[in-house]
Amino acid sequence: MFAIRYWSVVILIAAAAVGFFVWTTTGTGGRFDFKLGLDLSGGTHLVYKADTAQIEPADVADSLASLREVVERRVNAFGVGEPLVQTEQGGALGGGEHRLVVELPGITDVDEAVRLIGETPVLEFKLVREGIDPAVYGAASSTNASVFADTGLTGQYLSRATLQFGNGQGALATAPVIRVDFNPEGARLFGTITTASTGRLLAIFLDGKLLSAPVIQTPITDGTAIISGGDFTAETAREMVRNLNLGALPVPIALASTETIGATLGDEALHAGVVAGIAGFVLLSLFMIAWYRLPGLVAVASLFIYVVMMLALFKLIPVVLTAAGIAGFILSVGLAVDANVLIAERIKEELAAGKRTEPAIREGFARAWLAIRDSNVAHIIAALILFWFGTSLIKGFALVFGLGVIVSMLSAITISRTFLLALGVDTDKPVWHFLMRSGLRK
Repeated sequence: MFAIRYWSVVILIAAAAVGFFVWTTTGTGGRFDFKLGLDLSGGTHLVYKADTAQIEPADVADSLASLREVVERRVNAFGVGEPLVQTEQGGALGGGEHRLVVELPGITDVDEAVRLIGETPVLEFKLVREGIDPAVYGAASSTNASVFADTGLTGQYLSRATLQFGNGQGALATAPVIRVDFNPEGARLFGTITTASTGRLLAIFLDGKLLSAPVIQTPITDGTAIISGGDFTAETAREMVRNLNLGALPVPIALASTETIGATLGDEALHAGVVAGIAGFVLLSLFMIAWYRLPGLVAVASLFIYVVMMLALFKLIPVVLTAAGIAGFILSVGLAVDANVLIAERIKEELAAGKRTEPAIREGFARAWLAIRDSNVAHIIAALILFWFGTSLIKGFALVFGLGVIVSMLSAITISRTFLLALGVDTDKPVWHFLMRSGLRK
């Protein structure tokens, strides 16, 4: 029994340390502060339709993943705090249109938000058809099939872009140029194009504008190309390099809907969620203590440790908290109480059968475990289904709820059991006899 009491003290010390961590890192704006979603912090919510009609079905998933990564890099580069960028598919079973969801906390200017995402340049390399002077078509569209032949080489294959000076003689000796290095697949494609088309003109387009059309003099197999022309200045070339490094969009997107949430409204939602959580915790605690006495107090202590553990996990994972996520957290607290109620009732039955306190506690936990396990497995399955098929709002609820169910099982089966067993000794003493049994007797 000494070991049980030893571990109960260890749990209390560990819980105090975790609670201290949660308290001291809250509101600091640092790495371990709570990450608030758009509905709690305010900002802009954008939904784009992704056009995958021209993409092979087998490549859709990879293209959408690349789209998400490119847009995420772009919004991160502009200093947006904790952006959320994800792709999803509509329809009850995910058979509808593909969408890109972008949440930008702290940005309430929709036009600015759209600009951040939409100004990524489109880099294309096209072969000029035989006998045509590309200079005559300097303003031509890159889709002009009568002038330019598509090669399939775009900024999607870009590894990096760098600014250089000097790519010619005289005035061009100090002119800014952009060097682009392709990834292995792009280098292979570029090598194939230049090998098969030596002597032809290769037109370089940026956002549909013809920049230059150099002659392919020799095969280029090192995966490097030089972009010149376009009336580059040092500043415009530097900005172009930055934008190219952020990546070209691999999938065309069109803005479908926007929503702006003010910071004041977000603060009100956060305050309401916190108040609801505290009120619910206090009411549940009063009920448990009044109905089950000392076991109820143990359940409240276990519940408090559970809340501290969950808050710490929110910081460490980290979990982006939304209003729906807070609702899921509060619901998981209720489930944690439900497990403790079930345990207390089973212990009550064992005590009513005449068993001493310690054997009754052990047997009560053993009998309650099967029901707790089955109900919580059902809740976890429901959370997984919601997370798999739900939208971004539902995913936040499902993640917090599922995490809460798992942690609540841990707190009910291990922490509550350890505390009750630590207190269930020396039951011949009148005070322990009264506190342990009176609240659980029928």
